[in-house]
Parts: sequence; structure tokens; C-alpha cells
Amino acid sequence: MFDVDANGISIPVLGYGTYKVKGADGSRVVEEALEVGYRHLDTAQIYENEADVGAAIAASGVPRDDLFVTTKVWPTNTHPDRMLASVEESLAKLRLDRVDLLLIHWPKFETTLEETIEQLVAAREKGYTRAIGISNFNREQTDRAAAVSGGTLAVNQVEYHPFLDQSALKETLARHKMALVAYSPLAQGRVIDEPTVSSMADLKKRDPAQVALRWLIQQPGVIAIPKASNPERMRANFDIFSFELSDEEMHAINRIGAPTGRLVSPADLAPDWTA
Repeated sequence: MFDVDANGISIPVLGYGTYKVKGADGSRVVEEALEVGYRHLDTAQIYENEADVGAAIAASGVPRDDLFVTTKVWPTNTHPDRMLASVEESLAKLRLDRVDLLLIHWPKFETTLEETIEQLVAAREKGYTRAIGISNFNREQTDRAAAVSGGTLAVNQVEYHPFLDQSALKETLARHKMALVAYSPLAQGRVIDEPTVSSMADLKKRDPAQVALRWLIQQPGVIAIPKASNPERMRANFDIFSFELSDEEMHAINRIGAPTGRLVSPADLAPDWTA
């Protein structure tokens, strides 16, 4: 596995997403992911599984310095009177002194974007996290957040897969030396039946999910965080470092995407994606 540099922070290019991975079974699944070789774990306050992820980390025996752990602050915790305390609660659940990356989960704020990012910077200054970033911010919000942070944001975690064209956002992130962390990288399983991806997988004797993940991590500044509960699928998603896609193959998958290919856009949280 290799890393992506995001404003001076090295982030493993492939992570394990823990959405809907909860309870004792969830801890077991995260332990299995660590056994497979994943070293980048992604969780969030709203997932209600930070304690389960923390238990898995503690039980795994993997040295803390070998792990890259991300969590995200939910909008209702972004008020200045609440935010730092909520991060302290997350750390206690994770059994960690600090996380490696702390994100604002959605661009919906109890006060303002500027005050929220200032609180995020304060969390880093207190040592609660090594790096800070955002999630689900559009281009205009990314520019504003980067400015308030003093140009120190590491990532914007957003939906990204072959059906969704994110080229405009990637250009914005590149200007700020930020990485794009791709959630729903397999389009909730829809890549499996996409003709271009599946035919490419047949030629390479791989499966479509592997091709889609390889397409993501082969792009400069892009990190993928697939989620799988099945150990066999987990291993397959991790086995994407022994092959490459040609420039022609990369371009062929690029042509699938459109700005309208979004699957995740909750009306009460999502920004104007065109801004």
C-alpha cells in the first residue's frame, strides 16, 4: 500500500469504511479488516460505532503508530459551546489520545462555516487530531474553509465513483493541496454491472469492484474507503496493488461519469453541488 500526501500529512490511499458496522459484530469485522492489512479506518460520530472501532483497535494488537484513524463531527455538535467536548467524547470512545484526521461531516452549521472551521483548528491545536479536513463541502465552501484554516485542511471526503464526475472539485482541492477521500467508491454496488468496468475486469481477470477501486487510487490525490463486512470481499477490495490500468483504460472509465451521477444528497444536509 502507498500513501497520499495531503498538505504534509501522509494518508494510506486505501481505507476501511465503517458505516453501519456496529456492536460486537462490528468490532469483529474491524478486527478482520486490520488482519487483512487495512491501516486506515474511517468512522464518525453519527455512525454510533466509535466505541466498537476503539475496541477493535485495542484488541488487534496493531501498534497505534501504524494506524490512521479518521472520525467526523456531526452538524449538531458544531456549535462552539459543544464541538470540542464532542471530540473529547469521540476520543474516549475510540480509546485514543488523538485521531489522525478530524472532519466536519456536512456543511450545515450551528453558527457559521467560519466559526466551525475555527473550532476545527482549535481541536488540532489542542492535540486532539494530527490533521483536519471537511466532508461533503462544495467548491465554494471548500475555498472558504481552506482560507479560514490558513491553508491547512488535508482532505474533503465526498462521494466519488465511476458514475459521478468530480473533476471540478478535484481541481479545487489540488489548488489547496488537499486530497479527495472517496466514499461510496463502488456506487453502492452499482459498478458491478457497469459494462465498461465489468468488461475491463474480465480482461484483467479481476472483479469490477477491484477495477473501480484501482481507477480511484490511480488518480493523483484520491483515497478510497470501501466498506465490506464479508471477509472475502474485504480481502478482494484490498488486493488492488498488484495491477494497473492503462491511460486508455483510465480515460474509458472517466467517460462514464456525469455531474448527475450522485447517489447521496440528503435534502436537509447537502449543499448546492454546482457551487
